[in-house]
Amino acid sequence: MTGTLVIAEAGVNHNGDLTIARRLIESAAEAGADLVKFQTFSAELLVTPAARMSGYQIQNTGADESQYEMLKRLELSATDHVELHEYCEDKGIGFLSTGFDAESVNMLVDLGVNYIKIPSGEITNLPYLRHVASFGKNLILSTGMSDLHDVKAALDALIDAGSAREMVTVLHCTTAYPTRMEDANLRAMLTIRDELGVAVGYSDHTVGIEAAVAAVALGATIVEKHITLDRGMPGPDHKASIEPGELKALVSAIRNVETALGDGVKRVTPAESENIAFARKSIVACKPIRAGEIFDAKNIAPMRPGTGISPMRWDDVIGQRASRDFDVNELIEL
Repeated sequence: MTGTLVIAEAGVNHNGDLTIARRLIESAAEAGADLVKFQTFSAELLVTPAARMSGYQIQNTGADESQYEMLKRLELSATDHVELHEYCEDKGIGFLSTGFDAESVNMLVDLGVNYIKIPSGEITNLPYLRHVASFGKNLILSTGMSDLHDVKAALDALIDAGSAREMVTVLHCTTAYPTRMEDANLRAMLTIRDELGVAVGYSDHTVGIEAAVAAVALGATIVEKHITLDRGMPGPDHKASIEPGELKALVSAIRNVETALGDGVKRVTPAESENIAFARKSIVACKPIRAGEIFDAKNIAPMRPGTGISPMRWDDVIGQRASRDFDVNELIEL
């Protein structure tokens, strides 16, 4: 494909229900997203039983339980992944998932994903980074909770483990659900690009679509946005997600921005050409001029239409003698 890769992040917003997962796929496909992304993990491998939920998870779910208890309900089995992958093919949208451990990544690679998505929480997990780099696939690295040093260290680890720099896209990200606009800091994406020499994108957790659209205007090659069927549904990420109609608006806005960015060559468009005569000016007589009279600033002036001598030739006209009589408002000829 060309243009920005738009990832509809279904994540765990399926709430462990394949029917909801399929509807999320349908919504992403209907909106025109390129990929719909889930999350692949085993609660046993991801967290210890004693790990507590984060503040935003407690606030968004209203539950007081361990991360393990919450995540266990949201796991997708290997069979679930096969079914969702096939359903994506049926709906004409690419399937992607974030693998949070080596076994999950292996399963996704066996499933045939074209990208390996590295979540923000694994950016300091050296064994994991080495493992994902070993497949030689395109990598998408999220960088929430990181500074430039962390990002560089992770990128170096991926390259040292065999990944080519040009196969890594680094997503600027703020891990807060939702992210305040004042914390989005989209220009950090440009810093990552310029300092580390990589393609960049944006994983957006703000409310609304403005930040994601702005990221595309700044040069994001990938945009990721959480989606939900209904922000009022129970679960940790629904409140920081966009609903189907908003996703469709986001994709449309991104495609319009891509078109508007153009190729960077300053030229007169065909539509503009039609307006030149109406908008520009010509040198005209501002009082009656007799043949042989000298043109000066008192008897000529720039006025529309732009079908005569351009005012840019003002110095060529001043001091010349009129070859004939000119009435007021008549286009000057030399």
